[in-house]
Amino acid sequence: MKLDSPIFDRIRVKPDRDRRTKVEGPVCEWAGCCNAATHRAPKGRHHEGQFWRYCFDHVREYNQSYNYFAGMPDSDVAAYQKDALTGHRPTWKMGQNGGDKTRRSAAHDHQPENFADPFGMFGEMGGTHRHDPEPARESRMIRNAERRAFESLGLELGATTEEIKARFKELVKRFHPDAHGGDTSTEDRLRDVIQAYNHLKSTGFC
Repeated sequence: MKLDSPIFDRIRVKPDRDRRTKVEGPVCEWAGCCNAATHRAPKGRHHEGQFWRYCFDHVREYNQSYNYFAGMPDSDVAAYQKDALTGHRPTWKMGQNGGDKTRRSAAHDHQPENFADPFGMFGEMGGTHRHDPEPARESRMIRNAERRAFESLGLELGATTEEIKARFKELVKRFHPDAHGGDTSTEDRLRDVIQAYNHLKSTGFC
């Protein structure tokens, strides 16, 4: 063979250096493994923040059998899972923050004289409130459809059930064609009155 051959550099029986890939960095901590430790695995309960260093194959094997709750009673596991819902932060029931009755009832000092608390929200915080058998008419949410119905009947928003029924009967008699000798010019107005009354009835106003 020619020494200046472009195909071969030289022929040698033993290489002048070890050309095998050497592991750089930490070595896998799995017993008997010499591969690079490319992954971390938690050491478990009571060792939070501490990790084993394994290669890919051994960290996968470790994760398949890892159980953070191993050896923990079922009651402790349930308590841990419940605390995990709030990020293991302490919580208190609304209004129970260690204050005395005077502090907890401070919300009552800012309530109007005739304040109604149908859901008991302020009462849970120590304030006093009254429960009405049904919410006052003024406190109900009035939608546009209800407003138009009251306007069609010529009533105020705070009209009582008796006032609505009396007004309805009055307008039916006034706009009914029989009251005008069969004249049908007021039929449209009569139709509006009936629709308004039926809507208020369906929404519980009368």
